[in-house]
Amino acid sequence: MSLQQGTVFIVDDDPDVCRAVGRLVRGAGYEVREFNSARDFLVAHESEPPGCLLLDLSMPEVDGLQLQQSLVAAGCHRPIVFLSANGDVHNTVRAMKAGAVNFLTKPVDRDELIGALTEAFAIDAAGRAKWETRHTIAGRMATLTPRERQVLEKVVAGRLNKQIAAELGTVEKTIKVHRSRVMQKLHASSLIQLIEIAKLGGVSATHDA
Repeated sequence: MSLQQGTVFIVDDDPDVCRAVGRLVRGAGYEVREFNSARDFLVAHESEPPGCLLLDLSMPEVDGLQLQQSLVAAGCHRPIVFLSANGDVHNTVRAMKAGAVNFLTKPVDRDELIGALTEAFAIDAAGRAKWETRHTIAGRMATLTPRERQVLEKVVAGRLNKQIAAELGTVEKTIKVHRSRVMQKLHASSLIQLIEIAKLGGVSATHDA
């Protein structure tokens, strides 16, 4: 049984290293898939399943940094732990600036490796939870009418019901009805929660007088 739900994708051009690291990772309770080139990984990879990437740096044709760049360019933010015999400062900085979770050197200490993978899985889970929240909110936002959307934007901007009514050319009672419906549709139980949901949903405050 896995310590974390998901898979550790190991990419290393040395089959012996790939197998050895794979055994170590499996021994810690993780699911593992092994690849001996970046191209093989890219052909087989799907971004939807949870997990992280344990990636060698120096590989022929497409190296680890190039693979990292390809994934970022494709909008895939799968957490990456680099594992390399060439852990020079320049490459380490490049990898970390591009979003790598950690940069480990071979031979790697087991506890250090498992600690890095645990961190990567936590980052992956947090990212997926954030995406799911935004996806859910986007669905709820789509149920708002154009007028309700206007009211929401002005609420986020800090307007009072009376001010919103004046700005939209209606009466305060009507604004209260719209506001109540917005709260219900977005599943918000308080003004603070409504504002947080709105911002996650991409609502920008209106600042017109």
